[in-house]
Amino acid sequence: MIIDVHTHLNNYHEEKKADVKECLDKLQEAMTENKVDYALILTSYKVNEHRPSIRQVVEATRDVKNVGVVAGISYINYKEKDLREISDYLKDGTVKGLKLYPGYEPFYPHDSRMQVVYDLATEYDVPVMFHSGDTYSPKGKVRFAHPLHIDDVAVDNPTMKIVICHVGNPWIKDCMEVIYKNKNCYADFSGLVLGDFSDHFERYMKEQLQEMILYAGEPKYLLYGTDWPISSMKSYLNFMKQLELPEEKNELILWQNAAKLFKINVDDLK
Repeated sequence: MIIDVHTHLNNYHEEKKADVKECLDKLQEAMTENKVDYALILTSYKVNEHRPSIRQVVEATRDVKNVGVVAGISYINYKEKDLREISDYLKDGTVKGLKLYPGYEPFYPHDSRMQVVYDLATEYDVPVMFHSGDTYSPKGKVRFAHPLHIDDVAVDNPTMKIVICHVGNPWIKDCMEVIYKNKNCYADFSGLVLGDFSDHFERYMKEQLQEMILYAGEPKYLLYGTDWPISSMKSYLNFMKQLELPEEKNELILWQNAAKLFKINVDDLK
């Protein structure tokens, strides 16, 4: 089984029009082609004609059994009514996690303005995913996206589950320490490349993740994610093979960790 914890329905080719349904159809095609059983769709920190709202994604996927929604929240723009809407989705299980975008927006994860979001995640026992590391946009400010800043949040919210996206790349060793130290922290290794892995970079990242597993132990904290459509599902699955892990560790990373963390009923996918 394969669960991809990090996909989007954003239209990154903004010179062309693409609505939510068209992007969802493309995701389903990619999942079928690569035998991906389930995907989490992360909404953006901003809403425009190329980036659908939480409500748009929820409505588009409501009857689609092999996807779930993670609600992106804007540090700058969130309002109380937004949190009330998200709370309703969390209550009925429609939304399975929350996503914040430090680096894309100028705030540190431990900013007190976000505590209401952490309280919401703790109340409904859902993970909070943090963008971490390099940004797709050159306008991002990466000092806000360093994984060490997430340590404060993990310590101050010990019962809240945290996912450090992109293993904090290029600060992977710092991400390793935050995960090793805090048992409520996880990481996905999505978005490491644009498109496909090159042979050289694939070897480099293989060494980095193998070192992480050696340092942080049994990979019950590591999640498979691609960042589709920015990154290729086919290339990512090939990368998983290159890690040359024992089957039981592969299974943890490919789906078992995600199913447990996001409460995905895998029996519905068989």
